[in-house]
Amino acid sequence: MSHPPSLSGFPRAEGDSSWLRRPLARLALAGLFGTGVLICVSASRSELLEPTSLRPLPEWLTGPLAGIGPELDLAALIVVFGVMLFSYGVAAYTAERLSPRVVVAAIVGFNAVALFAPPLFSSDVFSYTAYARIGTVFGANPYLHGPSAFPLDALHPLIGAQWAATPSVYGPLFTALSYLLAPLGIAATVLAYKAVAAASSLAVTYLVWRAAKLRGIEPMRAAVLVGLNPVIVLFGVGGGHNDMLMLALMVAGLYLFLQGRDRPSGAFLVGAMAIKLTAGVLFPFALAARGREGLPHLRRGMLIGALLAAVAVALLAFTVFGTGPIAILHTLQGIQSEGGPHSFAGFLASAVGLQDLIRPVNTVLGLLFLGVLAWLVRQVWTGRLDWIAGAGWATVALLLTTGFLVPWYVAWLIPLAALCRDRRLLVAAILLTGVGLTTL
Repeated sequence: MSHPPSLSGFPRAEGDSSWLRRPLARLALAGLFGTGVLICVSASRSELLEPTSLRPLPEWLTGPLAGIGPELDLAALIVVFGVMLFSYGVAAYTAERLSPRVVVAAIVGFNAVALFAPPLFSSDVFSYTAYARIGTVFGANPYLHGPSAFPLDALHPLIGAQWAATPSVYGPLFTALSYLLAPLGIAATVLAYKAVAAASSLAVTYLVWRAAKLRGIEPMRAAVLVGLNPVIVLFGVGGGHNDMLMLALMVAGLYLFLQGRDRPSGAFLVGAMAIKLTAGVLFPFALAARGREGLPHLRRGMLIGALLAAVAVALLAFTVFGTGPIAILHTLQGIQSEGGPHSFAGFLASAVGLQDLIRPVNTVLGLLFLGVLAWLVRQVWTGRLDWIAGAGWATVALLLTTGFLVPWYVAWLIPLAALCRDRRLLVAAILLTGVGLTTL
């Protein structure tokens, strides 16, 4: 029996081999879920899974999974992550053979385990809290002062040394929301940020599943690609990163766009940018798609929605932070120009002993990204490229050229790749997931 051609970017198996896909899919799902749970339950005993500022991990941060799993050394982690990545790729390839109930249970279970694990890999969640306390407790502006300006605060030892003197680079909507959590204790605040990340992860997965149906793409595969992505769950949810909230608003804007509801779509995309500026990559491609379709009234709707949201964000920002958020661009420029090993170019330059070239190389790469972005937008405008594929490739270009790259940034690409028919972008997303897992 023949199968219809796949619309998701992966070819379907043909002939007699198709009977293998169901048990293979179940085995891959079990391997992915099992290795993910192993990481989470082992975190309290495995220093390599903990942020450097938390080593040794304080007992009050170990959480309900403390002491359950084994201690994992570097060799064990390499094996576990290798099995995890392979299982993820196979599960994505065979996802249509999986029961929806099983997939939903695995996605919810994986996110729940990451939620109740100790903080994984990153200390950013403590930086979020520190910026909130700078404003609510010390009465200063988190966009003008870093946590090191208040060295006696209880959070100071928990913040990564690299960020102690750095003012906030997060959008004013996120920083204002973080003020609401400032009165909580440190452990409760960590759980709250992780809960927001877990809820956002599940929301992104649901929205991608719905959007895949509108796009004529296999929805189960799209859900697996996002909801069980190791970087999204282990780094995004496990670390309580605000990237997940940004993605939830961004994908909501994308979904509304697909429904033709352009005014709220533009508003949601601006809301995502008010969490983290990275979400702005999607906006020009949405406008270019509307321009190609010859629908000026819808394009105006996007611009009106975006403008109204931008005015609301600006009023919020000025009311709470004054002109402080203007400093975000300067702070980001400083972080990007420093480079170091936290980027592809910085890693290569450091490996061959040419660290002095990192700053000028990052400048060239930044200009290269802008050129690639403009070319991709034009490709969408002229109808040569699908707009989500264009946004996806622009995100790949951003990840490859940025002067500062950490594993959870790969999460920016995954929803776009899941909603794209370009098989090359899907492969790039899986490969970059592997890169994220190997750059702890």
